[in-house]
Formats: sequence, structure tokens, C-alpha cells
Amino acid sequence: MEEIRIVNVSKDFDGFMAVDGVNLTIKPGELFSFLGPSGCGKTTLLRMIAGFETPLNGKIFIGDQDIVELPPYKRPVNTIFQNYSLFPHMTVWDNVAFGLKVRKTPLPEIKERVSEMLNLVKMDDQHSKYPDQISGGQKQRVAIARALINNPKVLLLDEPLAALDLKLRQHMLIELMNIHDAVGITFIYVTHDQSEAMSISDRVAVMNRGKIVQEGPPDDIYERPSSIFSAYFIGETNLITGEVIGIEDEYVQLKCPMGNGEFFEIDSTFHFRPEIGSQITVSLRPEKIAISRHKPKVADDMNVVKGVIEDILYLGSHTQYIVTVGKNNFRVFDQHKRVYFDDTALDWEEEVWLFWHDTDSWLIDELPPEDRMPAEGKSHLSKIKKQSSVSGEQI
Repeated sequence: MEEIRIVNVSKDFDGFMAVDGVNLTIKPGELFSFLGPSGCGKTTLLRMIAGFETPLNGKIFIGDQDIVELPPYKRPVNTIFQNYSLFPHMTVWDNVAFGLKVRKTPLPEIKERVSEMLNLVKMDDQHSKYPDQISGGQKQRVAIARALINNPKVLLLDEPLAALDLKLRQHMLIELMNIHDAVGITFIYVTHDQSEAMSISDRVAVMNRGKIVQEGPPDDIYERPSSIFSAYFIGETNLITGEVIGIEDEYVQLKCPMGNGEFFEIDSTFHFRPEIGSQITVSLRPEKIAISRHKPKVADDMNVVKGVIEDILYLGSHTQYIVTVGKNNFRVFDQHKRVYFDDTALDWEEEVWLFWHDTDSWLIDELPPEDRMPAEGKSHLSKIKKQSSVSGEQI
């Protein structure tokens, strides 16, 4: 197995820079995902690796070989598309065997290899059916078998589960991980679905406007977003903006406006040293916040603020609360670990206390004007009013 190196690659369409100076190394055998909103450049980048698009400039290496000038059929990669691209007039067996037949592989070897692939994707009992006789998930398995039978060094997957329903997508994600573990080659996966990327990937590259804005393991990106865009695109978050009023050995103290000249103070551990008096943003995930009608015991490493419940959404596994603290709005996820039916549930317009550990927030050296928020964030915020505020103004 060989690593893939993307070196200063750009691509434009009639003056629109779809991919803008991307540099990236994908390790041998990784399951690597490109994640981002529509139009961010992730599919264009995948198509350049496949050979269906030519870079404006830059190089793409598989091992020591620059593959930019190679036609698609000479590249050691295979691609699985969103629409599967199966031949409707061929059986499952013939679809999988097609690549070997084109290469004029001896028939005994074809039979052996097709049998192995169909067994790998658990479709050996469907070999005589045609594509219109099998389900969407089964078509996806056939497409995977057909792509893998030619022993590519890299498998490219362009939003392969987008056409499937939620339950089937979740099942196919597990199947894809099992197949990846079984064959051991490099998978490059493109998706706009953060849950897919988080659950399946060894590493993720978050893309926006043709650039990679952050890359790393999913937990690192989620827990330690490098920008407002990453914080909003990967999961849900609260943004709290304040003025740095104190810096100690392990944490920074922020003074955060509530409106009407009032403030609340919070502490956060820091990974870079901001300046006293500077404005800075804290990203705080909703599941990190505890909520109670009773004031908690104050501890040195805890942040405690008081607010009023503005909205409640029951979501099965958890309840989402929108809690107003001055003119700031906190989104809080309260997981349903255990239900006591004789308890009195929190209600609209009830005063509550929010509290979280100061290590559960993350500093971002950036202020969040609306034009930096991903389109998905804007759309989501438009559905739930005042979910997050900065400096007393709704995002």
C-alpha cells in the first residue's frame, strides 16, 4: 500500500475556484473522508484523484507516481458513484465480473474472484438477479464488489449512501467499515453528512470554499474545532463571545455581555494564550452542559449561569432546551439516561441553572460574523429562533 499526496492542487470552472491550493497526505490503508457543504470542492477533489477532472495546477501522487497525466483507466483507483452505475441488462454476477472480462481474465479465475467478492459483500445468494430485482442497499454492495474485484490501490466513494434511508445508511456504514478492514486498501469517502464522516473515518478533512479548513481524527475535530465553521459544521455548538479579563496558569477568564450593561463571567482552559482585553469566542457543545432547577454547589473548576427556558424539544434519546441567559441563548442536550415518571419535568419559562466544567469548552481565536457560518448552520438556526447569540446579537 502507498500513501496519497495532494500537492498544491487547484481547479476552477469558468473563473470559480472549486478547489483552491489543497495540500494533503492520506496514509496507506486509511479510511479518509472529505466533509463539507454542497459546493465546497470535495467531489471535485475526488474526481481529480479518479481522473475525471484535470487540475488547473498541482500534483497528485500515489506512492512516487504523479497520476495527473494518466487517464482514469490507467490509474490504480476505482470509484463508486451515488447512483451505483450498474448495468441493468446484466445479472449481479455479470456486473461484478465485467471488469475481469474486459481484461480477458481466464474464466476459472473470474469464477473464483467473483465468488470471493460476492461472499465478501454477502450477495452470493443473489448472484442471478438483475439490478431492478434487488434493493438499494444490495445494489450498493454489488457496486462495491465490482469496484474491488480489480484489486485497486484506492477505492473512491462519492456520497455512496445518499440514496438510502436512515436505517439502511447506518447498517451500510458498518458494512463498509467491515469491508475496509477485510481488504485493507485505502478508502476515500466524500459526504456532506457529518454523522457518516464521524462514525466511519480514521481521519476527516473539513472543506469550505475549496479549502481544507481542518483535518484530523473525528474526535479531535469535534472536541477541538479550529474555526467557527468547523465548530458549527461538526455537530451542534454554543458560541459565547467575551472579553479576556484574566489569564491564570491553566485557564482564561472571560467577561460575556448579557445586554443592558450586564455581564456574566466564565472560565475556559486554553491552548493558545490570548491577550488581556481581546475579544474571543468559546465553543461549548450542548451535551457538555448540565441543567437543573436547583443551584449546584459552586466549585472552582465549574461555570454556573442562571437563565430561563425559552423552548423545549423532546427528541427521544434526549431533550433539547433553549435557555436564555440575558440576550444569549444556550442550547442544552439533556440525555434520557433514566426516567422517573413521578419527577416534575422542567417547563417553559422556568428559571434554571446551567453548569459545565471549564475544560469542556474550547477557545477559538475568531469572532463569528454571519457570513462565516456554513449555509447548513444558517438554515438550522432559522428553524429555531435565537439558538445562539454573540455579544447580545442573534447570529
